Amino acid sequence: MEDLNDSCLEEIPGVKEALKNNDTAGAAKIISKYLEKQNNVPLNIAITGESGAGKSTFINAFRGIKNKDEGAAPTGVTETTSEVTPYQHPDNPSVTLWDLPGIGTKDFPAKKYLKLVGFEKFDFFIIISDTRFRENDVTLAQKIRKMNKKFYFIRSKIDNDIRAEESNTDSSKEKTLTKIRDDCVLRLRELGIESPKVFLMSSFDLHLYDFSVLQETLERELPKDKRDTLLFVMPNISPEIVNKKKKAFKVQLYLLATLSAAVAAVPVPGLSVAVDVAVLIGAVTHFVHAFGLDIPSLRRLSARTGVPYTHLRAVIISPVAAAQITKELFLKVFAQLGGVAALIGAEEVSRFIPIAGIPVSMSLSFATTYRVLNFILNQLAEDAQKVLKKALV
Repeated sequence: MEDLNDSCLEEIPGVKEALKNNDTAGAAKIISKYLEKQNNVPLNIAITGESGAGKSTFINAFRGIKNKDEGAAPTGVTETTSEVTPYQHPDNPSVTLWDLPGIGTKDFPAKKYLKLVGFEKFDFFIIISDTRFRENDVTLAQKIRKMNKKFYFIRSKIDNDIRAEESNTDSSKEKTLTKIRDDCVLRLRELGIESPKVFLMSSFDLHLYDFSVLQETLERELPKDKRDTLLFVMPNISPEIVNKKKKAFKVQLYLLATLSAAVAAVPVPGLSVAVDVAVLIGAVTHFVHAFGLDIPSLRRLSARTGVPYTHLRAVIISPVAAAQITKELFLKVFAQLGGVAALIGAEEVSRFIPIAGIPVSMSLSFATTYRVLNFILNQLAEDAQKVLKKALV
């Protein structure tokens, strides 16, 4: 077990001690609970702003759906949100975007706003405006700061401003963006925000402007256990996002392989193979959804970009993408990996060799699980890059 990645195991209290004490069943249980917890970390994002600012459109875009899709947040030029409304992410129900009523309305006055919306359940706030930020926005930001919560200003509908500016003047896109950003920052400073963070955005073109900068900012400022949760539901708007997801999953490979190795130490015929398959199915399902390569995600991407689903599907190589992930499907994956079947067979036999058999079985199980998952992860990441490139053509 010396080959295991110690830095990964250090994050899980008790697992290294269990392995040192040959309590492999205990180690497997600890790792299983840890992975389950990591994959279900709740993240609650509050979206607020005045009516018509584009709150609902942002919520829908972040969730990868169109405004008219089933389950979309209702949009309109008047206030469509009369109460705090949750919208779960379609790929992870633990992630919820909350559409909040505008601050300063009759039912949600500025003085009582945070209490009325239940501020304590939110991890951070996004304050959206499609024009200039106003006193109510600043009042809310100051109250959020006093509650030790994070907030971020989004200046929405930037695409409309650029079109309007270009039709009236000879100003370049870069000059227009600088002008809008400077105006927002100046206004917020005048109203009492010392170092405002303003992100320029179009919910119809998340890959443009500042959405990636917002993602990087949240990645730095969120607690460690929330970062991957946010990352894995982030739309694939750039090659960098895909690479970050791949890197985060690489860390999980050691934990999954260690779980497989721990189970391999229990001398029950067929148990390790059965658990390995269960581990593989669960992990790969998570990979596929995070990379947006499941069928519903690909269809939503097709509807949003206008690129036919068949065209997106055509660039995908991995057999586990855009497919129902089953035990039988993994036989195809094993067929692509020479020697994996032999490793599985050797593992099963070695577990029943007295004394020396268990360590050998654990090593083989670790190697098998890691090799299979690493192969699938690399292939899915490549497919996600190709789908992204196709969608943005």
